Amino acid sequence: MADKKPHMNLVTIGHVDAGKSTLVGRLLWDTGNVPEQEMKKIEEKAKELKKESFKFAFLMDTVKEERERGVTIDIMHKRFDTPKYYYTIIDAPGHRDFVKNMITGASQADAAILVIAGKSGVESQTKEHVFLIKTLGLKQLIIAVNKMDDLKYDEAAFNKIKEDVSKLLMSVGFKPDTVPFIPLSAWVGDNIAKKSENTPWYKGPTLLEALDDFTVPEKPTDKPLRLPVQDSYTITGVGTVPVGRVESGIIKPNDKIIFMPSGKIADVKSVEMHHEQMPQAIAGDNIGFNVRGLGKDDVGRGDVAGHVSHPPTVAEEFTAQIIVLQHPSVITKGYTPVFHVHTAHVACQIIEIVKKINPSTGETVAENPDYIKAGDAAVIRCKPKTPLVIEKQTDFPQLAKFAMRDMGQTIAAGMCIDLVPVKKE
Repeated sequence: MADKKPHMNLVTIGHVDAGKSTLVGRLLWDTGNVPEQEMKKIEEKAKELKKESFKFAFLMDTVKEERERGVTIDIMHKRFDTPKYYYTIIDAPGHRDFVKNMITGASQADAAILVIAGKSGVESQTKEHVFLIKTLGLKQLIIAVNKMDDLKYDEAAFNKIKEDVSKLLMSVGFKPDTVPFIPLSAWVGDNIAKKSENTPWYKGPTLLEALDDFTVPEKPTDKPLRLPVQDSYTITGVGTVPVGRVESGIIKPNDKIIFMPSGKIADVKSVEMHHEQMPQAIAGDNIGFNVRGLGKDDVGRGDVAGHVSHPPTVAEEFTAQIIVLQHPSVITKGYTPVFHVHTAHVACQIIEIVKKINPSTGETVAENPDYIKAGDAAVIRCKPKTPLVIEKQTDFPQLAKFAMRDMGQTIAAGMCIDLVPVKKE
């Protein structure tokens, strides 16, 4: 029974052409998590479209069609088993809104695979990806150097990429020697589930072995329930089904829950995971839950469910520690980018730059500076333009992390360290 294994959430991150879909498809296929019939259908379709090499990518992209037909409620999530764990892969690729989804995905994950294409090596986005992984608190990471077949399995080429990525990892505070670098080809199947004869020089683990070397993070089940809603569906004959990941606490049928910031209250009818009804779901589970008394439009992305006895916090203003990743000029008081917090996207105005700090030591470098720029770390005070649920890092770290976006790029990432809650009417 797979569910007796510890559950982990895995996010795949990488440049658009790094081969994430193929890697995920191959992983599902090699671990026996694709029904034979489904694979046959996909192979026929790939042949018909003369796209043989895309069959594994198709595997992930069939979820798009499922979604259009309304067949499944866990569109973003595919599961597979390793000998030790059962994994849910977050964030099927192919979204236009790539980074936005990646931020949501990374903030929900326990571990990440950063996929780098052999020929391209480190790309401009790679820096952003590494930075986000770090700022969003992901400590467990595998670097998959994909498309080794394009490099003719050249050890020197692999070592060069390893060196470049290691520098990048060190610059954000990762210890590269604790991160496995795996030369692989998702298309050929090298070093995914079994060791490849094409890389006799490589002595490290396969991707599957490296995934089993991860450790399961503590699950905050003893804390109050916090469940950010990713989406909400109306399923014929069932009713309204919000979908999301339980970040803390436990949810069970018959619970009375409140969605914030809307304040809407509902009863939980049932809890479902991977199409099975569950007696309860705990921190770390990706679920759909059927609620009584709410329509589809009463609840949506950005809402957070909690028990009525301990509602999620809506902030009047909050204080945050951030690192500025990139900005064409400087950031001053009054700047209003969009904050991506759990599944919410809300414009927040910077009302004060409290201090500039040294990113590696946390020491104060300047009090109340006029501006901050790329590379700076700072403490800022912010005011949401529309109601936003956010929690303090010390209370609910999963709901404290955020990325700031503007002009189609991630400007900064950070976490909420203090807040002033909205006064109750």
